[in-house]
Amino acid sequence: MTLPKKGSRLIAVSDVAYRWRVRHKPTYCQANGWTPMTFAVELAEKPASVLLVALPYARPDNWLGGQSVSIRPSLVAQCIRKTIREGWTPNQPGPAHRLDLTRDPRPTACPRHPAPSGPGPQGRQARGPEAARQPD
Repeated sequence: MTLPKKGSRLIAVSDVAYRWRVRHKPTYCQANGWTPMTFAVELAEKPASVLLVALPYARPDNWLGGQSVSIRPSLVAQCIRKTIREGWTPNQPGPAHRLDLTRDPRPTACPRHPAPSGPGPQGRQARGPEAARQPD
């Protein structure tokens, strides 16, 4: 079974064109945060096998406000490369290949919000009006 073209996006990885898609509406279980956010990938031309990726996060439109993530093309490309290294052959018919990503215990910080570094709360320097005051 192939992915519907409507709502899917194209991506090229190692000069091969793929199509990927996130389900338009969440399932009831996804909306409650009981099951993870997923997306599917297949070859853009002559698809044979599908890659199903499950993320360790809820969908952004979940009803309970659980931690979510946006799926970016760079993540899709990483998943495609990883599963091809693991033996997924997208041009060979067969059952769907599944990839379950796990949450990194110490995720890397995005550049706009760097991870805190340095001493803990006790060793922090005062900032603001307290820093400008001179001891009497």
